[in-house]
Amino acid sequence: ARQNFCVGRPAISFRFLQHSLQGQSYLAAIRRLSTFAAAFTASHRRAASALAATSKMPATKRTLALFDVDGTLTPARLKITPEMKAFLQELRKTISIGVVGGSDFVKQQEQIGEESLSNFDYSFAENGLVAYKDDELIAKASFAQKIGEEELQKLINWVLAYLSKITLPIKRGTFIEFRTGMLNISPIGRNCARDERNAFEEYDLKNNIRKDMVSAMQKEFAHLNLTFSIGGQISFDVFPSGWDKTYCLQFVDRSLYDEVHFFGDKTFEGGNDFEIFTHPEVKGHSVKSPDDTKQQCTELFLS
Repeated sequence: ARQNFCVGRPAISFRFLQHSLQGQSYLAAIRRLSTFAAAFTASHRRAASALAATSKMPATKRTLALFDVDGTLTPARLKITPEMKAFLQELRKTISIGVVGGSDFVKQQEQIGEESLSNFDYSFAENGLVAYKDDELIAKASFAQKIGEEELQKLINWVLAYLSKITLPIKRGTFIEFRTGMLNISPIGRNCARDERNAFEEYDLKNNIRKDMVSAMQKEFAHLNLTFSIGGQISFDVFPSGWDKTYCLQFVDRSLYDEVHFFGDKTFEGGNDFEIFTHPEVKGHSVKSPDDTKQQCTELFLS
């Protein structure tokens, strides 16, 4: 909340000046004015210092920090380290924490641990289309029901036809993964090995494989009002507009929190963290790695 500070300003009237100048020397009057000016400046400095001291809200359980998974809590598609897991539990002693990822709930638990529901206040899989508060399932939405089976099959058939016409250094299997609230599309195939995944990411950055495919799909399926979100190293998500990571915010009881923070690595426009990162009710933080996440959280909440 904004705080107003009233600083008493010395009242210097014309009559006072006239009396001073008549009864005293010019030098004495100037000294009086200098004294008043110094007091006025000091008062403003004290007020500014008080305002600065209150501008940063202390970290408490009324602060909620939401975390992306890949590139934020873990390296892409790898498991959380014991050090990061311990850090999050230490952080949870001070603030409330939650996780919001694009992967389905099974993959999310594979990365951050089968006991994840007990380690986070909120667990949001598929951008919050599968939502847990503590260990209770509170919401679940379906992509297939949203757009209908006929449109879903048109979408899948178009993707398979498009991928059959492009040549990459390598292709593997599982080009489309059907999830509860979205389709995940991977030009190389999700079955690729770690080194193949890294190689495709580099190739994609130079050749815009995913960006070009997204552009073509946006034109072809404009009538479905879909969002296409590039995330991770090898794939992109397709889901109804509004079903990005901001979707999870509707399940956060804002009466319990003064601040909501989000930490993610794909915060650029078109990245799957962009919408929640720029949401007006969220304080967004862009990170470069899990270590960067720990450093930023330490500076914000533990120091």
